[in-house]
Amino acid sequence: MRLPQARLDQVLDRFREVEARMGAATDGGEIVKLSKEHAELKPVAEAVEALAKTEAERADLEEMLKSGDADMAALARDELDALDARLPDMQRDLALMLAPKDKDENASAILEVRAGTGGDEAALFAGDLFRMYQRYASLQGWRVEIDSVSEGEMGGYKEIIASVTGDGVFGRWKFESGVHRVQRVPATEAQGRIHTSAATVAVLPEAEDVEIEINESDLRIDTYRSSGAGGQHVNKTDSAVRITHLPTGVVVTSSEKSQHQNRARAMKNLKAKLYDMQREALDTARSDARKSQVGSGDRSERIRTYNFPQGRVTDHRINLTLYNLARVIEGDALDDIIKPLIAEDQAARLASLEDSF
Repeated sequence: MRLPQARLDQVLDRFREVEARMGAATDGGEIVKLSKEHAELKPVAEAVEALAKTEAERADLEEMLKSGDADMAALARDELDALDARLPDMQRDLALMLAPKDKDENASAILEVRAGTGGDEAALFAGDLFRMYQRYASLQGWRVEIDSVSEGEMGGYKEIIASVTGDGVFGRWKFESGVHRVQRVPATEAQGRIHTSAATVAVLPEAEDVEIEINESDLRIDTYRSSGAGGQHVNKTDSAVRITHLPTGVVVTSSEKSQHQNRARAMKNLKAKLYDMQREALDTARSDARKSQVGSGDRSERIRTYNFPQGRVTDHRINLTLYNLARVIEGDALDDIIKPLIAEDQAARLASLEDSF
């Protein structure tokens, strides 16, 4: 992929401008803003400079081939072959850096898992999904804090909401939003028949460094007695908090022990939901230009099927079928699905970049 030189020069010019402004800035807010942009631009600028250096070396090697010295030409040919093997990867990596990207890629996230159709089995499956994500998060070194939980009568969860904090959580999990379907013999099934159940997953980026204006007059805040785990404490105090955002009808809850902590968590989740609504509105407006992007964000879609009798998991968006269901549902092999989804998204972003040239 041949990248336009004008675009590369533009990146270097902006990077140098930001460096110069950082050295002269005295306002704290401006310094923070410039530092963030500098951190984002630095790897791109370094990649541009590395590519320019490599292309200059290539030009020198081609001149050596024309020198008439047989030994020098043979040496130049070997080096040129090695360089030509590296150059496409360098160009592709830089193109990905320049391609349109999700500005929330590195954000922490709110994970919501809810039982869908299937009664008790759906709740059990929702529990399996949440533990899969919890295990995966642990392997990544991310922190998982449960914000709200409603347990199923036979186990699992009717609904569970958690904050997952770490670098790149949303970027890794954003394609998990949707309907997950399971096919298996439930523990409650006496006749050994296979049932099909479903659970829904939503992954929302935490609204950090984003102005989400919420007026107190738009909120209805209720406290109530927690119905989840917590021993005697939940029977004595109305510590759980429910916040309703009246203009949109969005409802969030948190049911830990501290009412103050619950209010803070519920407000954080409300901001995430309102921010996600903003993102979806933008995505809808841009949908014609992004039809090939993996995952439309439509949470009514069935995105994945987990077939236990066959040990098979299928992601329907990219027609990927794997036969390592046990390791996927344990979280150990979830990357076997996540990485192809990210690769497909990268291909779509590269195509978008090429169309813009």
